[in-house]
Amino acid sequence: QVQLVESGGGSVQPGGSLRLSCAASEHTFSIYAMGWFRQAPGKEREFVAGIVSHPSSRSYADFVKGRFTISREIARNTVHLQMKSLEPEDAAEYYCAAKIVKGSEWSGWGQGTQVTVSS
Repeated sequence: QVQLVESGGGSVQPGGSLRLSCAASEHTFSIYAMGWFRQAPGKEREFVAGIVSHPSSRSYADFVKGRFTISREIARNTVHLQMKSLEPEDAAEYYCAAKIVKGSEWSGWGQGTQVTVSS
């Protein structure tokens, strides 16, 4: 099973930026899709962004379109989530997960990285 490790979280002011990273234990090009999710206290975990390897495609939750960008760094088996114009509502624990093959469930959940947005 693929192992994923998130990093890059932190505390920023509203309007600030952060780049999260998710390092995979195997080549990301051999994984069908990778995704970012988040969970705020008292709320359910929600999908944020995803990237499919073949054919290449990206998808985003409506609440982050135009502000967040998901990308892959193949040489480092890493997927990034660039977050801009952060809002207090974006504060949450962010997790990455993988779909090893098309149609499989999200798996390999990492330990998460905390994002705090406050003035």
